[in-house]
Amino acid sequence: MLFTTVSNSDEIRQILALQAQNISNVLSAEAIESQGFLTVRHDPDVLRRMNEAYPSVIAKDGEILAGYALVMPREFASDIPVLLPLFEMLEHLSWRGKLLRDTPRWFVMGQVCVAAGYRGQGVFDGMYMKMKESCRADYDFTVTEVAERNKRSLRAHERAGFQTLHTYPDDLTGEVWRVIVLDFDR
Repeated sequence: MLFTTVSNSDEIRQILALQAQNISNVLSAEAIESQGFLTVRHDPDVLRRMNEAYPSVIAKDGEILAGYALVMPREFASDIPVLLPLFEMLEHLSWRGKLLRDTPRWFVMGQVCVAAGYRGQGVFDGMYMKMKESCRADYDFTVTEVAERNKRSLRAHERAGFQTLHTYPDDLTGEVWRVIVLDFDR
């Protein structure tokens, strides 16, 4: 398995295809419960621009995309309207005694997904190790949120070293979200 960063438009196309297969509205309740799910579908142009700004981490098995972990620099907040409430909330949260809005060296981990045939084989952990390695020079940590009902994803993020920063209910969707942080120095 090769852990690397996005380097061409075909890899972006593969990310979008894998995303489409794992978005919550196409999965059965059983698949959601046992395998996890994605909540955001990215616009191809926004995803391309995100990767031009800072390449995301991918796992490749030859030419096959086994997984991805999206690096979303904060300047992309307004490009993904469904995530605006998250970005607004992050402005008021603190990490290690400092408000996030006053701490420039972090980004939002925009989404992580491992292809069905590669789950349970260390791909998730490998992508986060690669993310720490490739982002450490520019960033101190990453922040993301995971729905509490996405048990598989929560367990995997905890195993990778993420710590809970904040938990909140979303009255609009009925989801309870955990805002979590991965410190690149630990």
